[in-house]
Amino acid sequence: MSGHSRGLRVVERWRDLDPADTGAAVALGNFDGVHLGHRQVIAEAARAAQARKLPLGVITFEPHPRRWFQPDAPPFRLMTQDQQARALGAMGVDILYRLPFNAEMAQLTDRDFAEQVLASGLKPAHVSAGFDITFGKGRTGSPERLAELGAELGFAVSIAPRVEGVGGGKCSSTEVRNAIEGGRPEDAARLLGRPFAIEGVVVHGEKIGRTIGFPTANIAFGDFVRPAEGIYAARTRLPDGREIPSVAYIGRRPTVNGSDSRLEVNLFDFDEDLYGHTLDVELIAFLRGDEKFADLAAMTAQIAKDCQRAREILVPAW
Repeated sequence: MSGHSRGLRVVERWRDLDPADTGAAVALGNFDGVHLGHRQVIAEAARAAQARKLPLGVITFEPHPRRWFQPDAPPFRLMTQDQQARALGAMGVDILYRLPFNAEMAQLTDRDFAEQVLASGLKPAHVSAGFDITFGKGRTGSPERLAELGAELGFAVSIAPRVEGVGGGKCSSTEVRNAIEGGRPEDAARLLGRPFAIEGVVVHGEKIGRTIGFPTANIAFGDFVRPAEGIYAARTRLPDGREIPSVAYIGRRPTVNGSDSRLEVNLFDFDEDLYGHTLDVELIAFLRGDEKFADLAAMTAQIAKDCQRAREILVPAW
């Protein structure tokens, strides 16, 4: 029984699970971004789930292990928990095991992890992983080690092959981040299989956009990777599912002596109150870098040109 009709269930522990939440075919990894390489790993688990009539599960960790080991690392996430759950649910995943990455988890050796978390805890029938997986304290676990432990502990293992990235390397979360930080949203979209989207709650800004005829929704970045500063053609998804062509600004607002980096998005032909709403802003194309203008009039003239270019990209003439 696969339980797709009930939608995705999120399980946040690995001990004392309900029997209905065990025995799945699972994909193991961090899955930040759910990019094409991740999709390959999940497809391996899905094949086993289908063949053996099992639920399809995905194991991931919260916080991201990198955040645990490097608490002061700059923001790097490619998606929020909600975005990740939606992406996995859309792929037919039944159970998302969002396991706590804490001092206890960090101390488990590869064998401890396989014995305690997998074999005793989640009791998977099948585990799939990427060709370059590492797991366990000191990252001693490898694909070969996982297969060896699976054979001993009673779960089947399959390893997904490498997926090519855009520059000849492997498709990876690092490559996606490099594309976003380098102002190459098209490359990021190719790796992700969809545009990169920043999700966040609309907060109050200085409302300068309103005074110059380009009102913007301000969204805090949180732990998202910081895209290259500048102007983007964007698509904004509202909570009700509507998608509005937009122009997005990412930067520190040098013309008005701003300081913090932020995302501001102007939704075309739209005039509704968005404060407190959660928006998904997809970055489609990079239009230009951030710049400091002599005055608001010069900035306003340039924004009008940016909006025109964004419209041409987002709403092609028939």
